[in-house]
Amino acid sequence: MTDTKPTRLEYVTTEGGARAAVITVAHPPLNLFDKALMEALAADIAELSATPPRALLLRAEGKLVSGGVDVHIFDGLTPDQGAELWRTLFARIIHPLEALPCPVVFAAHGLTLTAAFEVALACDVILAAPKAKFGLVETVVGLTPSMGGPQRLAERAGSGRAREFVMTGDLYDAATMADWGVVNAVHEDVDTAARALLARLADGPTKAHAATKQIIEAWRSGGVAHADSVTPAVSGALFDTADLQGAVRSFLEVGPGKATYTGQ
Repeated sequence: MTDTKPTRLEYVTTEGGARAAVITVAHPPLNLFDKALMEALAADIAELSATPPRALLLRAEGKLVSGGVDVHIFDGLTPDQGAELWRTLFARIIHPLEALPCPVVFAAHGLTLTAAFEVALACDVILAAPKAKFGLVETVVGLTPSMGGPQRLAERAGSGRAREFVMTGDLYDAATMADWGVVNAVHEDVDTAARALLARLADGPTKAHAATKQIIEAWRSGGVAHADSVTPAVSGALFDTADLQGAVRSFLEVGPGKATYTGQ
């Protein structure tokens, strides 16, 4: 464990003037999810929740994205303490990350294990380098992934694939994850691709992206009928945004694809 903060939160401004954010995990040598990293990531997400950017990128430095969880945090826990650990991680990392009202991109350049992959699955878009590998290997300590990984993997790849992935504890490459629909795209230079996507999404209609997330979240929690029930109000509110009003005028005056957005 280093004396420096294990994450780095930076703000960037796109060429279009949008404010985006980048969280970099920098916790050598293995970027293990120990108490310090978990606390730092939770603090970064809390800051972004208070003042949301127009898009967020999560990435890591080093040979690995992460070697997973530091198993020391499990040693000696009682059942009640174990349950409280997972409740805290849902409440401070997974759920606030999913609730950010902006697109969230995860870039995996190498091995991405356990907690890091569960965080990735809470993001909107996952990009990977060809050499990246993914695993939920909690079976090696007699545990099941408990930061939402199995259910979010099942949502993307199907329940049968999720059971296979978790129960075998095997590692799966980026191409397989893309074939399963878990990874959105594979890029040789994943960091450059992720930053380009970050800028593209940040320059877009931020409130419309947030509405998309709300509608999909409604589907996740209650199915198509529930999503249908919330869509009119969620989408209808967009007619009061400067971005929609300006884009409609732009479309009518100069055609599609010419609008610029401010996130308002």
